[in-house]
Amino acid sequence: MKYFICIVFSVLFLANCFHDTSKNESISNADKTKYLQEGKKIAASTFSTLGGNLQKAMKEGGVANALSYCNLNASPLVDSLQQLYNVDIKRTSLKIRNPNNNPTNYEQKQLMAYQKQAASGQKLEPIVKKINDQIIFHAPIHMMPLCLKCHGKIEEQLLEKDYEHIKNLYPTDQAVNYKSGELRGMWSIRLKE
Repeated sequence: MKYFICIVFSVLFLANCFHDTSKNESISNADKTKYLQEGKKIAASTFSTLGGNLQKAMKEGGVANALSYCNLNASPLVDSLQQLYNVDIKRTSLKIRNPNNNPTNYEQKQLMAYQKQAASGQKLEPIVKKINDQIIFHAPIHMMPLCLKCHGKIEEQLLEKDYEHIKNLYPTDQAVNYKSGELRGMWSIRLKE
């Protein structure tokens, strides 16, 4: 009997760990349009800032320099943009490089939805939802050709020596073997009402 009770509690505990308790709430079309525009602006600004700085670091010292720069400076750059826009900005993926970017349960569901849409040839669009009294903007991130130097197929676009540098900085890295145009992940931005 004790064995049976332990199994029941274990199953209930595990089910609770994976249960998504988020509550979708309605949002007006006018607000949705406003938040979509705001989210797109913030994502574009963040991408431009990160991308520009990474390109500069790559020109100055190759992929190894860009990787070191990203490792040390990406989070502080995003933090400064969060303060500027008064939002929470996150980049996440199903194949993460930085463990700090792990998706939440809700983000994982949205990433899988984007992945399913991409597999069926649908165009991936940004979305806005109100969940648990928070406005959340998501937009897909696609693999750009320059990004393949750090995220492409090993020994084709991503040199083995650069991959070794990645593994030194991010021992649990999964963010490789992408193709140009492929879904890399998504922006997850919590906007203020």
